[in-house]
Amino acid sequence: MRKQTLLTSFATWMPHQRSNSSDDLLGRIEETGRRSFHFLRRLPVDFQLAPKLVIAKLDELQPDVLICCGMAEERDKLSLESTASVGDEQIKTDLPIDKLIAGLAATQISHDAGRFVCNHLYFEVLRHVREQERAPHFLFIHVPVLNDENATMITDDFLEITERLSAI
Repeated sequence: MRKQTLLTSFATWMPHQRSNSSDDLLGRIEETGRRSFHFLRRLPVDFQLAPKLVIAKLDELQPDVLICCGMAEERDKLSLESTASVGDEQIKTDLPIDKLIAGLAATQISHDAGRFVCNHLYFEVLRHVREQERAPHFLFIHVPVLNDENATMITDDFLEITERLSAI
């Protein structure tokens, strides 16, 4: 049986942004037509509302895998986030992210999820997931701006990461 995966993305939040790369990537993934994927696209860039919406969808669907995606305009690779921080409190993922990225050309590990809504979402959802009896494999991935040169490689790496997470 194929494991169910919930993928989330954000809407834009700055006037210069024509789109959000996290949502651009999920649009490409949605076009693959994989029935094991569920989508919660264009989350508002809002500290309280984004985690609330993701947790509600997570509780409703109870997927095996949850991947939340955010935009990283200054990065050039997918970034699997190892840690979320709020104040002095940190929560680290317990997933073997080094194994998830092994051999992938367009992916790296990041130890800094930032200080904005992405980090806050990651922190709140990690805390919620840890309290669940049947918790999904959960990861936050920052997505660089997609262009003609990197879009296929980024999409391929992302799909490989979803397969590897499903196999854990």
